[in-house]
Amino acid sequence: MTDDAILCLEEVEESMQHAVTHLKKEFLQVRAGKASPSMLVGVRVDYYGSSTPIEQTSNINTPDARQIIVQPFDRSTINEIEKAILNANLGFNPQNEGDLIRINVPPLTEERRKDLVKKAKEIAEDTKVGVRNARKHGNDEAKKLEKDGDLSEDDSKRLMDEIQKLTDSYSSMVEELFEAKEKDILTV
Repeated sequence: MTDDAILCLEEVEESMQHAVTHLKKEFLQVRAGKASPSMLVGVRVDYYGSSTPIEQTSNINTPDARQIIVQPFDRSTINEIEKAILNANLGFNPQNEGDLIRINVPPLTEERRKDLVKKAKEIAEDTKVGVRNARKHGNDEAKKLEKDGDLSEDDSKRLMDEIQKLTDSYSSMVEELFEAKEKDILTV
């Protein structure tokens, strides 16, 4: 393959890798019933006038599977942190204990578990769309290289075959990640 074809293939794979990385981050925010510091990822606190991720304002840990403890670095910001957790609409009821915030993570109902699986499925489908869009972009680029005379017809066909192999590989990776998340959500 030519340098242009290799570059095209690398761009497609990088784009697909970004989609899968994004999927993993999104799945961290879909809670599976067990308390985890990652449940608070995305919560932003008004910290001395600027919107700051909660993990930069506090120590967050889980002493057991049903609790999250948020310990602010600066106790004077505890009310702002509590307000940010409430405003994030995560379904938590934080308890301000003066020097720390205790969050009791309620067990998930069967109905809520099914909703979370549905949400995870939507996220996985969006990721597959991203993978297919990367394939389409790569195939368009291969056709353009062929049309411009930078790539022979055979090389263009080989490049599109390689792009399809990448697509299949990343699509099955997305499916495996979804199945693992589904199992995690449905495990009581």
